[in-house]
Amino acid sequence: MEESPLKEYSVIGKRLPRTDAMAKVTGEAKYTDDLRLPQMLIGKLLRSPLPHAKILHIDTSKAERLVGVKGVITGLDTPRKKYGLLMRESFMDRYPLAVDKVRFIGEEVAAVAAVDEDTALEALDLIRVEYRELPAVFHPEEAMKPGAPSVHEGKANAVMSRSFEYGDAEKGFRSSDYVREDKFTTQAVAHACMETRAALSMVDFSGKVTLWSSTQSPFILCRDLAQTLNIPKAKIRVIKPFVGGGFGGKMEMLPLEFCSVLLSIKTGKPVRIVHTREEEFIGTPQRHPVIIQLKTGVKRDGTLVAKECYTIVDTGAYLTHGPMMLYGIYTFLTMLYRVPNTKFQGYCVYTNNPVRGAMRGHGNPQIRFADDSQLDLIAKDLGIDPVEIRLKNAIRAGESTPSRLRINSCGLTEAIERCAEVSNWKEVRGSLKRNNGVGIACGDHISGGKLYEAYDSSSVFLKVEEDGKVIILSGASDIGQGLDSILCQIVAEEFAIPYEDVSIVAADSEVTPQDLGTYGSRGTFLAGNACLLAARDAKGQIFKTVAEKLETTVEDLELKNGRIHVKGDPQRWMSLSEAVVACNGSVLGRGTYESNTEVPDRKGQGNISPAYSFGAQVAEVEVHADTGKVDLLRVIGAHDVGVALNPMHIEGQIEGSIVMGQGQALYEELLIRKGLTLNPSFLEYKVPTSLESPQIVPLIVETHDPEGPYGAKGLGESTMVPTIAAIANAVDHAIGVRVKELPITPIKISEMIEGGISKPVMKKIGGSSGKEE
Repeated sequence: MEESPLKEYSVIGKRLPRTDAMAKVTGEAKYTDDLRLPQMLIGKLLRSPLPHAKILHIDTSKAERLVGVKGVITGLDTPRKKYGLLMRESFMDRYPLAVDKVRFIGEEVAAVAAVDEDTALEALDLIRVEYRELPAVFHPEEAMKPGAPSVHEGKANAVMSRSFEYGDAEKGFRSSDYVREDKFTTQAVAHACMETRAALSMVDFSGKVTLWSSTQSPFILCRDLAQTLNIPKAKIRVIKPFVGGGFGGKMEMLPLEFCSVLLSIKTGKPVRIVHTREEEFIGTPQRHPVIIQLKTGVKRDGTLVAKECYTIVDTGAYLTHGPMMLYGIYTFLTMLYRVPNTKFQGYCVYTNNPVRGAMRGHGNPQIRFADDSQLDLIAKDLGIDPVEIRLKNAIRAGESTPSRLRINSCGLTEAIERCAEVSNWKEVRGSLKRNNGVGIACGDHISGGKLYEAYDSSSVFLKVEEDGKVIILSGASDIGQGLDSILCQIVAEEFAIPYEDVSIVAADSEVTPQDLGTYGSRGTFLAGNACLLAARDAKGQIFKTVAEKLETTVEDLELKNGRIHVKGDPQRWMSLSEAVVACNGSVLGRGTYESNTEVPDRKGQGNISPAYSFGAQVAEVEVHADTGKVDLLRVIGAHDVGVALNPMHIEGQIEGSIVMGQGQALYEELLIRKGLTLNPSFLEYKVPTSLESPQIVPLIVETHDPEGPYGAKGLGESTMVPTIAAIANAVDHAIGVRVKELPITPIKISEMIEGGISKPVMKKIGGSSGKEE
């Protein structure tokens, strides 16, 4: 919070292994799918084969009579209560099991529990559902037209719109020397976590539910179960075991968790449901496809003057995170570069496509692909170096954005300069061999914020044992990013004890204090600050007792190497263990951190996050002109992390993010035709492997955030944001082809080469007179 980034720490800043590393590499780590309970049943879900239909009748009698089947449920067996990520009536639009209608192919209609998987699958085949098919709509622009089929009766398909304006965009365009307009589209993308979603439930004789789930937000899941099952939260316990990746997709409750619990209640036995890989592709939230029409006005020297953005977000059959997309796209559009005049109009649109949801960056990769691609095109038209136009417009610490974000720390300029230096930008850009290119793009993101609740907080309990060891109890969720390890480092640093002397119990809604979960790059910032406060609370209690024993003041004590001694008099000391014994053998610290942030108002304004992270990346590619294939050769990523709590963890985040961005730039796309996903497996859905991964050069930029734990900031999402645009810009530099529709496939490149490159959509305006030249 107030430490200097120049201070030498004993644990913070060290390249320490993760606390769970040994458990994972030895196979000791237990994921939800690994768990077994006595008399456990296997659950399976029946899914709709139609994109839009009325449910007329469901006959489960044959399934119920099948030997080995212990329970069958449909929507009529549920309390029929809707839910949504935002707990407001207008946003709660989905039943955990379809009741009267299905709205996408793959929607859950019924569930069974049986003694084994084969019996459960056979039971699904015996369930008869009578549907009346309804007209469906699959493209958001078609869904917005008058007379389009209504996905939700009584609601327009354009379920939400947002208009934001800052300054005077029209005046800004009139005063610009150049104005450019482009249309960009991004695709639906799967999370592709190595661990498929899984849930295991049991109910005891008192009616209390315990659910083990591969969730990244146990407390939100507990809330949603209480809402849809119509039972008190106190009767539900959610435990997060090891999780094999989430990326936003395991944040909200899914029907498999609800069905696991309801089947367990109905049968009186534990019920485990695990998604198949195909179910992951068709039945879980995807990244939102977005259409972006972007207009930008600049001065001849590249200074940004005005932006206008028109956006359509395809939210699929249900809202889930759709409302946040519109605000997020506007916020991230105006957060990275200084733009004095902005105008935004966005629509969130229902279709009969699969459900869309949060995914790493949540709206940021989409708008950054469009905005940083267009910025490169403008630089080319004006004859300005892409690095220089970014340096000219880069936001800096101490500034505020049009949406009133307060930038307290910012290493964007340094990140751009580091990337240019390490890549040898100017020399390389002018000397690459034919069909090779280099491109740069920038990125940013929040460190938590009031996105889904009116509060954004994290709490931690801390136990200091008689032997001087410390146990953290935190509701925060480590889903593979190493958060548990970072919290242990923070506490070890504060207590001046070895890293190995700190352990953690995390993400159990009954045992640990509340934390909203892993999303919005909030873990390190919020849970880290809560840990720091809890550690200082416990230290304060210990120091008070020691001061009495040593006949001195608390202010005159310091803790080093497991000893508490009087400053300037090292002979007067007590070991940490002795001090805890003197505190009656038990010291309990408590820390709650709530970010001093704001819920955005109707104008889209409000400082939503306590801190903001920034970065830049340079991508080098080779494009095979005969086939259109793109080889990503090298990516240099420089990222502002505040203070690096563990450089090894940060480098891993940068590397993983770049490969994830590579996939979405070049390969990944869910092919959905009339609501049907055509490539629901890793055989057809291509993700980068180690063979396609480029050389990655991670660079750490330290800035020290005044509010962050030891000056650190969030990192998990900002490191992925620039990658797609950097690759797109490199491809254009290599062969002069600008693909504005993701992914950048060989077919698209070949078609553009064969068909000729279209002229830029560009107006040339002479000064403030408004006369076109």
